[in-house]
Amino acid sequence: MAQPRRAVVIGGGIGGLTAAAALHRRGWQVTVLERARSLVPVGAAISLAPNSLRALDVIGLGEEIRALAAWAGDGGLRTPSGRWLSRSSADAAAERFGGPLVLLPRATLVERLAAQLPPDAVRTDAAATLADSGDTGRPARVGTAEGELEADLVVGADGVRSAVRRALFPGHPGAVYSGFTTWRVVIPVPGAEFASHETWGRGRIWGTHPLKDGRVYAYAAAMTPADGHAPDDERAELLRLFGDWHDPIPAVLAAARPDDVLRHDVHHIAEPLPAYHHGRVALVGDAAHAMPPTLGQGGNQAIEDAIVLAHHCDDLPAYTAARLPRTTAVARKAVNVARLNLMTSRAGIAVRDTAVAALSKAGPALFLRGFDGIADWRPPQPPYASEQTPAGNR
Repeated sequence: MAQPRRAVVIGGGIGGLTAAAALHRRGWQVTVLERARSLVPVGAAISLAPNSLRALDVIGLGEEIRALAAWAGDGGLRTPSGRWLSRSSADAAAERFGGPLVLLPRATLVERLAAQLPPDAVRTDAAATLADSGDTGRPARVGTAEGELEADLVVGADGVRSAVRRALFPGHPGAVYSGFTTWRVVIPVPGAEFASHETWGRGRIWGTHPLKDGRVYAYAAAMTPADGHAPDDERAELLRLFGDWHDPIPAVLAAARPDDVLRHDVHHIAEPLPAYHHGRVALVGDAAHAMPPTLGQGGNQAIEDAIVLAHHCDDLPAYTAARLPRTTAVARKAVNVARLNLMTSRAGIAVRDTAVAALSKAGPALFLRGFDGIADWRPPQPPYASEQTPAGNR
């Protein structure tokens, strides 16, 4: 009986675990090496659009994740005073893209993905290095503290500062600072009632969204020099930046403790890689195409990568051909959106807000237009979401 092919996944985040689950379903023996002591992710929540939910259908998780959707009713884009520039609804998004937008804690998604794997497939506290990328005549080799592992396929899913990417493409400049930092919290906010929204100010963004479990996910961004930190604590910094913005922002800040607030600078890959593979190694997610979070597509594109990689696991050039043009276009769009919603010119902001309001009155809300060509993506293999996908597109 032939031995199953072996895949080693370096990185136990969303992209790495999705790739591992997809390869496992195809009969591969999979080992995930995560350098952290647990799979609990750094981050608060993640928004999954119909494109990544269709990808999760391929590994049998789509419907389970859709059931966690929390967004209902009106939502949209506001100014710091609270004026609505653009409004839409969950139903409008589902009708336009053939499925819902789902917001859930990152830890919940990681837990569901890990449950798709055998208990011994994931090793935590397991730093790894790429020793040899391999080729058609020899396996790839991955170094660990316990010795080297040979693999028919190595998946580099080690994030924006990917060591695997540097090993494959040592001449590439890597990720650059995007010009802004982000803050995120997931907390209960007693008595808060609000419509899901994102608010654009002068060089600043705030978003507030309800979660299925009753908590609130809030995020913020501001133009600031790299490697900055608040002189006291990050909750105090948010109060200085957003404390006088519209409800429910003051209520969220009042409910948050300093330890609840995560702060991270944003980096992206400005110069696309020449390929997403070399030898027997393929890159997924931020390791391949880190992008600003302004379209909410970083994790979504990582999930797409993983499912397409499993489909093309015997032909890595085909994987690059399928993913590099699409992710490059999405990443560029995310950079352009960041320039739009974080602009600092008062005159430019006035023109922007007027245009957003006018466009939204004339047709679909701006954020729905922004997902055209992104959220309607479908994976190269079935099954699709039977109830969400029109028959003609299956």
